[in-house]
Amino acid sequence: MGAVVLAASMAPGLAQADQEVLFQHKNWMVAVNSFDDGSVACQAAVDEGAESFTIWVFQDQSIRLQFYSTDWDFTEGDTADLRVEVDRRGEWSLSNATLTGNSALFDLPDSDKAANFLVEVAEGRTAHLRDENGDGVRDYPLAGSKASMSALIECADALN
Repeated sequence: MGAVVLAASMAPGLAQADQEVLFQHKNWMVAVNSFDDGSVACQAAVDEGAESFTIWVFQDQSIRLQFYSTDWDFTEGDTADLRVEVDRRGEWSLSNATLTGNSALFDLPDSDKAANFLVEVAEGRTAHLRDENGDGVRDYPLAGSKASMSALIECADALN
């Protein structure tokens, strides 16, 4: 249920038309989503119901991170500087993350850094979301991430 909510909220204006789960392993679910505007996106999500961490890959191969919580109620258009760290590998700065509804969204840059982040997730055990001061916001378990990142990459390759 949470993944359907995620898909509908990951980009304002996109309503989900269809979702097909491609892979489930430990904490992860990988799916392909078709939207009513004809666009398609792959997602890999750690979905704990009220809380989730999702990696989206779109047809243009852009990558978006989504942190979701039913405890959040952001005003559309708000932004925040966040940080995420996989295990203790060093923090990634998520400057100007978009806050909307129950989600914090961040588009990864089109570079080797994005690939490096996905490698860290694949090898990681826990993703730590922090605020701009470094205070903990939420931790996301990454068990099963190596196989799930492989499934996400296969899905993204099929979008081309």
